[in-house]
Amino acid sequence: QVQLVESGGGLVQPGGSLRLSCVASGLIFNNYRMGWYRQAPGKQREFLAAITGSSTRYADSVKGRFTISSDNAKNTVYLEMNVLKPEDTAVYYCNAYNFVTKTNNYWGQGTQVTISS
Repeated sequence: QVQLVESGGGLVQPGGSLRLSCVASGLIFNNYRMGWYRQAPGKQREFLAAITGSSTRYADSVKGRFTISSDNAKNTVYLEMNVLKPEDTAVYYCNAYNFVTKTNNYWGQGTQVTISS
């Protein structure tokens, strides 16, 4: 059974930083593109960043502020978020997409990030 468990969300003041973690289990980590998405109230889920091996990709809205990384030995993907803004407030989701079979796509339960003074 595949599980993605996010952690690290919370309440941060504008300009602050947070580091989200997502631990994956029940899958072959190296076969998956790991990504981060977010969904704000009343809005569609939005792609933020993805990592496949050492290759990374970012949405324009977070490029330069957010950094995705992974520790394959720990089956963990991270999202380092800096210079946080109130508009970054959302539920952040971890995603795992099997780029080998192109048939498996999994989501975590989400972690709330709130940027407010």
